[in-house]
Amino acid sequence: MKIQVVKADITEIEVDVIVNAANSSLLGGGGVDGAIHRAGGSAILDECRDIRNRQGKCKTGEAVITTAGNLPAQKVIHTVGPVYNGGERLEREKQDLTNCYLNSLKLAEMNNFKSIAFPNISTGIYRFPKELAAEIAIKTISNYKSETIKNVIFVCFDDENYQIYIARLK
Repeated sequence: MKIQVVKADITEIEVDVIVNAANSSLLGGGGVDGAIHRAGGSAILDECRDIRNRQGKCKTGEAVITTAGNLPAQKVIHTVGPVYNGGERLEREKQDLTNCYLNSLKLAEMNNFKSIAFPNISTGIYRFPKELAAEIAIKTISNYKSETIKNVIFVCFDDENYQIYIARLK
């Protein structure tokens, strides 16, 4: 599996599936979640509502898949990252973030996707330390064995995350 890092807007990346750092409501929000919902259009929100009506909110670490609407990708995988509090909850938060990547990869593989793009999950308003988040993301992706997925792209919106990922992948 080839791993790349780009500094870009994830809503403009041409891959089979992009991952959305969603909130548990699945109804859009700020950051990457809001950007994906705005750029993708109402079809994404409609499918997210259908999912919520079937299963309720999406739990931390879990993932669901919808159309990509107006985005260049075929589908969007929505995963709910952990809110960082640290302290005695740190091990649980690290496992939850790992599960975001694993469950997204599993969904991509189940749908026979060859390329997937990830944002920097939980490093914005959810305050997960960027260095630790990058370490978890890269380790999880690197250790994942897939017959289907050939290309993984970490899409960094800011310079700080971009530099962290570039340094860790050398």
